Amino acid sequence: MADSTKPTANVDDLNVTTMKLYNHYHDLDLDTPIKALFYLPTSPEHLYPEQASRRYPPWGNNLINNTGICFLSGGTVGLFHGSVQGLKAAESGESRKLRISRALSSGLEVGGRHSNNMGVVGFYFSVIESGIDSYRGKEGILNTAAAGFGAGAMYKAARGPRAAAIAGVIGAAAAAAAVSGKRAVKLYVGELGIWGF
Repeated sequence: MADSTKPTANVDDLNVTTMKLYNHYHDLDLDTPIKALFYLPTSPEHLYPEQASRRYPPWGNNLINNTGICFLSGGTVGLFHGSVQGLKAAESGESRKLRISRALSSGLEVGGRHSNNMGVVGFYFSVIESGIDSYRGKEGILNTAAAGFGAGAMYKAARGPRAAAIAGVIGAAAAAAAVSGKRAVKLYVGELGIWGF
C-alpha cells in the first residue's frame, strides 16, 4: 500500500501559478509534507480537452437549461393565472375551503398546460439555436433571434402559415429582447451571479 504522507507527484513538476494551495490540515501541526498533496486548479476544469476550446456551451447543456427554465416559468405563470381564474369563478356564499380548492384546482390545471407548452417551445428553441451555433461556429444575437423565429413558427405551424409567421416574429422579438436585456443588465448593473447574469 502506498504511503499517504508522501506526495504522488513531484511538486516541482506541477504548474503552481495556476493552482491555489488547499490544506484542510492547516489547524494541525504536522511535520509531514502534506501541502504537496492538495493543489487545486483555479481555472475551470473540463473532462475532455475539446470542451476547453469551445466558445459556447454544448448542445446538451443548452437543451436541458432552456427546456427546464421554460417549463418552470410557464408552470409558475400558469399556476398564478389559473388561481386568479379560479378565485374569479367563485360564487358568493361559498366557504373559504371551497374557494381555496377551486383556486388550487384551476391553478394546477392551467399551470400544467402552460408548463408543457412552454417546455415544448424551449425545446424547439434550444435545438434550433444549438444547430445554428454549431453551423456558424459562434453565438450571437442573430442566432438567438433566428432560433426564436424558428421555435415560434414550429410551435404554431399546425395553425397555418400566417399563424406560424406571426408566432415566429413574436419569438424572434422575444429572444432578441431577452439577449439585449441580459446585455443591458450586465452593462449597467454588473454581474449578479444568478441564472447566467
